[in-house]
Amino acid sequence: MTGGVQNIARVPELQKRILFTFGMLAVYRVGAAIVTPGIDAEVIRQFFEQFSGTAVGLLNLFSGGALERLSIFALGIMPYISASIIFQLLTVVVPKLEELKKEGEAGRKKINQWTRYATIGLAIIQSFLISSALESGQFGEGAVLDPGWSFRLMTMLTLTTGTAFIMWLGEQITERGIGNGISMVIFASIVVSIPSALGQLRELLRTDELTLLELIFLLGFIVAVTGAVVFMERGQRRIPIQHARRVVGRRMTQGGTSYFPLRVNSAGVIPPIFASSILSFPLMIGQFVEIPALNNFIQDYLAFGGALYNLVYVGLIIFFCYFYTAIMINPMDVADNIKRFGGYIPGIRPGKRTAEHIDRILSRLTLVGSVYISLICVVPIFVTARLGVPIFFGGTALLIVVGVALDTIGQIESHLVSRQYEGFVGGQRTRARLGR
Repeated sequence: MTGGVQNIARVPELQKRILFTFGMLAVYRVGAAIVTPGIDAEVIRQFFEQFSGTAVGLLNLFSGGALERLSIFALGIMPYISASIIFQLLTVVVPKLEELKKEGEAGRKKINQWTRYATIGLAIIQSFLISSALESGQFGEGAVLDPGWSFRLMTMLTLTTGTAFIMWLGEQITERGIGNGISMVIFASIVVSIPSALGQLRELLRTDELTLLELIFLLGFIVAVTGAVVFMERGQRRIPIQHARRVVGRRMTQGGTSYFPLRVNSAGVIPPIFASSILSFPLMIGQFVEIPALNNFIQDYLAFGGALYNLVYVGLIIFFCYFYTAIMINPMDVADNIKRFGGYIPGIRPGKRTAEHIDRILSRLTLVGSVYISLICVVPIFVTARLGVPIFFGGTALLIVVGVALDTIGQIESHLVSRQYEGFVGGQRTRARLGR
């Protein structure tokens, strides 16, 4: 791994991408510290202290603490994630969107543009609810310094603009930096919470609310979960593909065997992020809107960590695992590509039979992957609730941090290997043969 780090300096383009990513994340963190005009930040902070172990606390974690400070980035990236969910679901049921998706890059850009518009719409609605809740005193008395429509409009404009800027920032990281921009923003938000989480652990240990034995168990549990995530994220099923001999011009190319890899978790960290976003939305509405029937239903049945909450959470994770995998991998397209390049799966007829074979394997892998993600996200909820530790040590946060880190390292490795350098995982360094 040390050699891989040293090799980064030898690739100027990769170095620029990494520095650009760090620069954009630094800008994001600066914005997360700027408080929205017209509010008392101390009153807001005291209000959010009571929700440290709830779904609101999870949203605050995903925003890097911007929500509890009610900064200009308080809404975070969640409106964009919600809009993405809506359009990905609509792509399946609306023929026009399905046709646009099949048009390639042009269609994808059009759908992305509509997703941005939907993000702005959702941000306007959420910012209006927050501003109204602030004025009504639900965040505490004296939270608003100068109430009125001028405050509401200013808050709506500030929070909506903040979400739009984060959305643009994430797209810039994806195009000009390293890793998926949206995932990197959430990753940075969680990572910056580590020092405060460790401080809370230290305080719990000092006040004997957490024993030394429980702390050792917690650290061992975190290491075990991290190891399980790394093992499963790197797990894959390799489908053998036999290539027949082909005549290219006057030469006969030798046939051979290659492999088509299918990851155990093809959907990555998207399912738990989408599931958390959907479950958090009604909980946030219940916090900001005084509707007794809705509040009672949420308190009785959808309380964070409750039986129904976890059941719905697991159901959403499984659904999004299958849904996102189906979007990412089309067995029929894979079968057509294998056939086009003169390959076939041993014992399987090309064409429809190959597609069915791949779909069957993919379905089984996705089931294993969805169960694994569900366990990683739900089991730590019981552990953290039992020990009373910060929500950072929940499975969702660990899965996102480890998953995004692995994907980012994989992209850096690809850049290094493509330029004939040894990557992080190791292997023999190949020599360039240009000009020979």
